[in-house]
Amino acid sequence: MPSALKRFLQSGSASGVLLLIATVLALIFANSGLKSWYDALLDTPVEVRVGALQIAKPLLLWINDGLMAVFFFLVGLELKREMLVGSLSSARRIVLPAMGALGGMLIPALIYAALNRHDPIALNGWAIPAATDIAFALGILALLGSRVPPALRVFLATLAVVDDIGAIIIIAIFYTDHLSAISMAVAGAMILALFILNRLKVAAVAPYLLVGLVMWVAVLKSGVHATLAGVVLALFIPYRVKGESGRPLSVEMEHSIERTVAFGIMPLFAFANAGVSLNGIHWHNLLDGIPLGIAAGLFFGKQLGVFLFAGATILVGAAKLPEGATWRHLYGISLICGIGFTMSLFISSLAFDPNASGYASTDRLGILLGSFLSAVLGLLWLRYIAPKPVSTK
Repeated sequence: MPSALKRFLQSGSASGVLLLIATVLALIFANSGLKSWYDALLDTPVEVRVGALQIAKPLLLWINDGLMAVFFFLVGLELKREMLVGSLSSARRIVLPAMGALGGMLIPALIYAALNRHDPIALNGWAIPAATDIAFALGILALLGSRVPPALRVFLATLAVVDDIGAIIIIAIFYTDHLSAISMAVAGAMILALFILNRLKVAAVAPYLLVGLVMWVAVLKSGVHATLAGVVLALFIPYRVKGESGRPLSVEMEHSIERTVAFGIMPLFAFANAGVSLNGIHWHNLLDGIPLGIAAGLFFGKQLGVFLFAGATILVGAAKLPEGATWRHLYGISLICGIGFTMSLFISSLAFDPNASGYASTDRLGILLGSFLSAVLGLLWLRYIAPKPVSTK
């Protein structure tokens, strides 16, 4: 491998750069003569059958439901390590991102609801601006490298995962037509099996992955978003048990997949989901209730919710600022949390049926604008206004 390429791949911003490139390419494909090829690729049917069990989905959903479960598995492993021996090992540090996530879901939803209170159909989209796109948010943060304290990445990752879990719960409760009791029972049985493997201190990787795969299929069939299975699996991978390399098993698994996720899964996910067609959408549509509610919720609601709730938690003495961070850093992270993009697009597809109403025609404008403003201003704020961390070594 050429030395320049090797240095790039080893840099902290490499995954963020690839993520942005994938996003730009997706937007070009979706808004040019290449759109038919782009759509055909994502609509490619992929089927897996084992006996009577059949999973038949287009390629796009295999990426969103399958590969992103691996991404959430990695995030879960990172969080477990931080909770056991890292910066989240005390309750006082866990409460800060949790409260930030709560404010970041509540305030955007209230802003959207207030702007669409007179339209009961539009109100179905109240959860669209409540989501944070963890992949894009962490990608933006990676572009900043040493400009932000390392503890802020952990804070953002924790906040975004709590936010996404909240979004998944919202989807399960408010945007799921029916749940499969049998599939939920199978998923519960697999969680019990993971608990037993953990208590028995099983050091082999295969049993966890096998049970995790069955759990993923069960969650997928249950009607709940399948990526939640990745987080659940990660929580049961033991840390106190040593793997083949002599390191904790969860750390060993984390290191074995982190580059695949950063340089493969995340860019592929961005390319598959960021291709939003702007055909038929005009900027004056931004004044309509739905796009205005989404854009205002993501840009204003997210930063206010995260900053105010996290700030209040610090001021009452229930938590402290992340190590090496200032209030300006916290505000910059609050801005970045307004990147809802792919998760917002997903919730929007559940809230509004594109074939049954005209409500889905302008929601993408609000998602794009709110996410874009949050990403750009968050990046500029942390790059030029927030102070560079002072080394404590």
